[in-house]
Amino acid sequence: MTKEEQEQQQIDNELDNSSTSDENTAKSHGEILKEQICEGQEVYKKSPLSILVSSFTAGLEIGFSYLLLASLFFFLHGKVEEDTAFKMLSFVYPFGFIMVIVGQSILFTEQTSLLTLPVLNKKQSSKNLFKLWGLVISGNLLGGWAMAAVLVWIGPKLHIFDAETISKIAIHVTDYNMWVILVSAILAGWLMGLLSWVVTSSKDTISRIFIIYLITAVLSFAGLHHSIVGNVEVFAGLLVPSSLSIGDYAAFQAVALLGNAIGGAVFVALLKYRAFVTNIKSNQ
Repeated sequence: MTKEEQEQQQIDNELDNSSTSDENTAKSHGEILKEQICEGQEVYKKSPLSILVSSFTAGLEIGFSYLLLASLFFFLHGKVEEDTAFKMLSFVYPFGFIMVIVGQSILFTEQTSLLTLPVLNKKQSSKNLFKLWGLVISGNLLGGWAMAAVLVWIGPKLHIFDAETISKIAIHVTDYNMWVILVSAILAGWLMGLLSWVVTSSKDTISRIFIIYLITAVLSFAGLHHSIVGNVEVFAGLLVPSSLSIGDYAAFQAVALLGNAIGGAVFVALLKYRAFVTNIKSNQ
């Protein structure tokens, strides 16, 4: 057995020995990591069609955040300053995330670090990771496009928002230098990876809902770029008269996806995993 194989065996033994804490004790780093790796492995075991359908569902469900964003922004128009209205959207932004995460649909940004951990633990290959990411992203985007089309049609019919609102939100999301969007998306991906980690550490549904609400509200208030909600926001802007082009949408989406992936995979999965491994080695 090589030295690398021995080290991996020791890491796996430490994870296996991570005891389950009782109801009154916080989960340890090892327990959370073990659960995250196991959850990630379960996703890898699903059929491609199942993953695609679940991801498509998440893309649809996250559109309810956009429904509330557009409705509230339209309602606040003329009552408060526009900058204030955008900040107030953070109160309703989390609702789509709660539906998706508590409902167990597969959302790219929430699953990014989760799906990376089995690769770091040498249970999956990088090829499998990128294949799975591709399926999840495809499903999320398709669901978002479908939901955007429905909401762009139904919003004005119900008089809950109009084409001007749709255009303003889309331009607000994309009106930045691409380097700014990249760094913003990295921070958003980092927060979403932490959300997945902290949700795993919690023991009941109410706590999980509170965590999801808190972290995604911070993401919205800070104006950080989330590739899947942003997909609905910007694609909707293409469906109404606005200054956006397909090129603007494609550039935004590519940069936001890249940033979110870096944030979740590097700043959460890699750092959390290496912290555990480093602790094992330091105790030898």
